Amino acid sequence: MASSPLSLPDLSGVRLAVVGDVMLDRYWFGDVQRISPEAPVPIVRVKRIEERPGGAANVALNVSALGAQAMLLGVVGADEAARRLQTLLTTAPLAGRIEPHLTVDEGSPTIIKLRVIGRQQQLLRIDFEEAPAADALAQKLVDLAQTIGQCDLLVLSDYGKGALGQIEEILRLAREHGKAVIVDPKGDDYTKYRGVTVLTPNRAELREVVGAWRDDADLERRAQALREQLELQYLLLTRSEEGMSLFSAQGAFHVPAQAREVFDVSGAGDTVVATLACWLAAGESIEQAVQWANRAGGIVVGKLGTATVTREELLEIAR
Repeated sequence: MASSPLSLPDLSGVRLAVVGDVMLDRYWFGDVQRISPEAPVPIVRVKRIEERPGGAANVALNVSALGAQAMLLGVVGADEAARRLQTLLTTAPLAGRIEPHLTVDEGSPTIIKLRVIGRQQQLLRIDFEEAPAADALAQKLVDLAQTIGQCDLLVLSDYGKGALGQIEEILRLAREHGKAVIVDPKGDDYTKYRGVTVLTPNRAELREVVGAWRDDADLERRAQALREQLELQYLLLTRSEEGMSLFSAQGAFHVPAQAREVFDVSGAGDTVVATLACWLAAGESIEQAVQWANRAGGIVVGKLGTATVTREELLEIAR
């Protein structure tokens, strides 16, 4: 049953399949008191280390924090980072709502994003990554074929790291099982996303595909042309301080940004797509889903690093 504008739907029976680039986000927090004598760079004395699920794993964690169930499908290496990620997903608060289906690729490492933080500012990010092997991707597709019937909706989290190399086959499975698909896209080739239910680019990502727009009218013309070309039901543009714009056959629907301090945008797209997917899977209208996703995005950018939003936080901001 649909909820009222200021109430949250019951998500306890919602089950989503989250497929995409799974990674481990590591944070080194420290003090910066001097510049290195070896090069003009700050010296960070590390005081604290944190690890969090990232990429598609952060989407799944956001789904669980909202009260829904998530099946997480991705590829990891046979390494310490994969074991740490498995532990985070199975022991964190609310992690009982996450069912990991992580294919192990013996020849490629688990993706790691290492961020060095000094004085509450990100000073450096170091990425460890390799594209997964074809046999690991094939096994992931088998796992999806075996589990897709158990989910209400698919979320594809594309960080351009290779886990969605078989996206055409994934979308074929979704069509065969009558499942809606929401995609958080990457890159300048959107033809691979043809026919999905909702595509959720941010401003920079959409500009890479359709070019720069002069004003809102020009944006709507370009966005609608892309939506029709790709046979999308909805194109949801996240516009940072300008809120969100939803484009459909019914026209454009704009939602202003929540007036909150922006601290860190890392993983904000994960929160938005997770909220949108949960609301749609619960039977809410696309307009309601977009408004709640906008609220969730406004909360998470006020947190440091990849983070989640809870039902309690959403209710608080709605009051």
